[in-house]
Formats: sequence, structure tokens, C-alpha cells
Amino acid sequence: MNKTLTERLFGPKAWTALAAFAAVMLIVVPVLNLAVPEGNPLHLSTYWVTLIAKIMCYAIVALAMDLVWGYTGILSLGHGVFFALGGYAMGMYLMRAIGRDGNYQSELPDFMVFLNWKSLPWYWVGTDSFLYCMALVVLVPGVLALIFGYFAFRSRIKGVYFSIITQAMTFATMLLFFRNETGFGGNNGFTDFKRILGFPITAPSTRAALFAITAATLIAALLLARFIVTSKLGRVLAAIRDAESRVMFSGYNPLPYKLFIWVLSAVLCGIAGALFVPQVGIINPGEMSPANSIEIAIWTAVGGRGTLIGPLLGAGLINGVKSWFTVAFPEYWLYFLGLIFILVTLYLPRGVIGLISKERA
Repeated sequence: MNKTLTERLFGPKAWTALAAFAAVMLIVVPVLNLAVPEGNPLHLSTYWVTLIAKIMCYAIVALAMDLVWGYTGILSLGHGVFFALGGYAMGMYLMRAIGRDGNYQSELPDFMVFLNWKSLPWYWVGTDSFLYCMALVVLVPGVLALIFGYFAFRSRIKGVYFSIITQAMTFATMLLFFRNETGFGGNNGFTDFKRILGFPITAPSTRAALFAITAATLIAALLLARFIVTSKLGRVLAAIRDAESRVMFSGYNPLPYKLFIWVLSAVLCGIAGALFVPQVGIINPGEMSPANSIEIAIWTAVGGRGTLIGPLLGAGLINGVKSWFTVAFPEYWLYFLGLIFILVTLYLPRGVIGLISKERA
């Protein structure tokens, strides 16, 4: 079913839709935001540009989750930590870029001055370089995923047990980052950014550029994921998902395949986190909360795992509803989210994209 559905979702019409999406996100939205004056009905406010960009960042994370869960059968409840680590790596550069424009007129980030730090910790050295921090965005989540995944997969931990230890990893990392002495801003994290690559971070042109980069990254990630799942590697991953023991008896070692897709998924989350931070303007340990990682899995399930397109729709639908619901009824959002997950599990096991495909069939 998954293979057929994936092929149908990437038929000629899908390529046309993808081209239209690229045109809208890379051209139309920036033009409506920058060229159309405020007060004009066609003007797209900065609020909407930021909201759409945030949802696209979440869509990249949902796509990463689909690669490991939908196509390889590895349910992770810890992807929030990879997203946050990428965000923190970008945040370190943005904090260093503030320079002496901060409240304390110091080269040190404001929170370090407030906590009476005298010098930068060793792991902050070099973070004034954009390229160095971009390397951290990829390497930090990737190395953590490599080490964690190697020992977990080598020990053949799978199923609910793997989900539990990924949740434990996320919770432990969150507690570590909450500590002031860790050197990452404690409970408040990083905020009050000023510049990125010398450009004012709140300038409309900068936000439009970040929006376009996010859209391009989402499209590139989708094309990369499609290439993987339709290749021989993708067929091996699907076989591992459906019958890992048979794959082993056929002469394949699942470890390198699972490790590759696990690390790639973590890196995609890190890149999404790095794009998220300058547009939203804050990163703190709350992004590592266990609830956030569970929510990522819900996006994928609601949209339809094992389809690539489905998780993107799921991330858009859930976060679009969340933006309204948390304003209108903030205290009931988690109950509503849980209800959505239960209803989808009972009545839409293939997710929204499965329902749409069934209607068209």
C-alpha cells in the first residue's frame, strides 16, 4: 500500500503542485509582504510570514520523522532534542552577533554577564563565525544521533523500548539545558537577537529572505526523502520496517541502514531548528520537552506516515489549528490534541492523506 500510495502522490500532478508551491513560497509570498503596501488587501503581514515559516520548519521535522517511523518502523519520541540542538547552535551565533548592542554593553551574551561569567566557555569559542555554527547545526545533532543510535541499534532495542529511551534522552537533555551553569541561558534560553550576517534580523527584507530559504530547504528535503524512499535503499528500509528478521536472514545487516536514516533524520531536524530560531526569535529548553517530541509523532500520524506528503499536511493542519486554539482556549489545547490523535488512530489509520487518496481512487 505504502509504495503504491507514494508513487501516486508523486505522479505528474504532484510535480506540478510542487512547482506551484515553490513559486508561491519563493516569489509570491515575499512580493506580497515587501512590495504590496500595508493597508492593501493583498498585503501579507509579517505575522503571517513568520507563522507560515514556522510551520514549514515543523514540516521539515515531520518529514524527518516519517523517514524513521513511516519508512523504517522506528518510532522516536526524542526528535525534539535534535530540533532544539540545531536551534541552540544557531542561537549561539546570533547571541555572539549582538556584540556590545546588548543590555550590558559587553562582548559576552547578556545572560553570562548577569550570571557573572568572566569569559566564554571553551565550547563557545568560534561561535562568532557563521560557518562554524552552521557546521555545529549539522554535527551536534548528527553526532548525538550516531552515538545514541549505534548503541541502541547494536543492542537491537526496538519498538516501545526504543521509544521510551528516546523520550528519556530528551528529558535528560532538557534538564541539563535548564541549568544556568551549563552556559546556555538556563530557563530563558537565547532571545533578543539583533543581526544575522550583518543584516537586522527584524527587517522585513531579512525575514522574507529567511522565509524563502526555509521554503527552499523544505522542498530540497522533500526531494531528498523521495529519492531515498524510491531507491534500493528505501526498499531495504521498508523491508526492515515490515520484517527485520527476514532481512537479517537474507544476508543484510540492518544496523548501517537504520543508523544512516536515523542520523539523516536528526540532521534534518537540526537544520529545521536553525531556521526556526531567527524567525521566531527565541530558543529555550522548552523546545526539548517530551510533549513536543510526542507532538511531532502526532503530526506524522495525522497526516499519514509512510507517504512523505502526509506528514507535511499533518504539521500544517495541527499547527494551524494550534495557533488559533491556544489563543481561544489555551487550557484545553492538550486535551484537544489527544482527542485528535485518538480519533485518527481509530478512524483514519492512514491519516488525512490516506483519506484523500481513498476518495480519489
